[in-house]
Amino acid sequence: MIAAALLIVVAALIAAGCQPQQPPQADPATPPPAQAEPAKGGVVNIYTARHYGVEKAFDEFTRETGIEIRFTTGSDAILRERIKAEGRYTPADVYIAVDAGNLWLAAQDGLLSPAESEVLSANIPENLRDPENRWFGLTQRVRTIMYHPDRVAPEELSTYEALTDPKWRGRLVMRPATHVYTQSLVASLIATHGEARAEEIVRGWVANEPTLIDSDTRILETLAAGGGDVAITNHYYLGRLLNADPNFPVRLLWANQDDRGAHVNISGAGVTAHAPNRDNAIKFLEWLSGATGQRSFADSNFEYPAIPAVAPHPLVADFGPFLTDPLSLAEYGRLQAAAVALLDRAGYR
Repeated sequence: MIAAALLIVVAALIAAGCQPQQPPQADPATPPPAQAEPAKGGVVNIYTARHYGVEKAFDEFTRETGIEIRFTTGSDAILRERIKAEGRYTPADVYIAVDAGNLWLAAQDGLLSPAESEVLSANIPENLRDPENRWFGLTQRVRTIMYHPDRVAPEELSTYEALTDPKWRGRLVMRPATHVYTQSLVASLIATHGEARAEEIVRGWVANEPTLIDSDTRILETLAAGGGDVAITNHYYLGRLLNADPNFPVRLLWANQDDRGAHVNISGAGVTAHAPNRDNAIKFLEWLSGATGQRSFADSNFEYPAIPAVAPHPLVADFGPFLTDPLSLAEYGRLQAAAVALLDRAGYR
């Protein structure tokens, strides 16, 4: 009898456990949980590969406009693939990249849409923006020659092309071919000289057996430590190191000052093709192209403003005046595939 009773109890418990559970009933006297209020000016969602100091500029924009910024960081290529995969459901309103070649690729993939804005057209120089207004350069980064003053006299240096001189054999430190900075520099050589002459230049670099390091910061640290004498890097990497240590023992020389000028690239942005907050995205780009946005965005990374009338950070201003290559940055993207093929043919890895 006891065993039978136990079986009945167990069966009842199992049956009760199989019944669908009813959600607890809310106390009518308890108010529902508070929902977060949307920003008064709405939002703009940003996918950004430029991640140094962006929060300061974003915060200033929100304070001035009331538009909340939500952002995601990542590499240029990964963010492009994410936007592509998300398609028309992407939350991204703005794509920020750190090379004109990356912006050109995003535009070619249909990920960006034209932003017709009189403000942007007036503020951003023509050579720093897409001819179809799909992307805009917001700050300038200059890829130029660096050297250790204890081992190299500045009079020995002049142009990117002159680094083919055999006297630099075993003394060069450069970025590998896989990086877009190298690809854009070589694309500019193709645009200037044609493929045959550009290949001669790259073969000359290869003949000098450069040390290849995939980090501009580590390239400069290598020069400082005696692992090389001359390098090509973006100027702002030296700016960061000098800001941390004013005695950092590397100096900058503006390349090609007697002909076309130094190679310029950009941090830039475009409005995505399926931006859910398109008007706010354009407002954000317009704000970044203005004086306040330019100072905030450029100073945070020791870059040069896109607007010549806005002064750069004092540390960067100390690098002195220089001539820049007026080539349209759209050429870097158009010639990127040719540059990659040329680097491979020349044995630059």
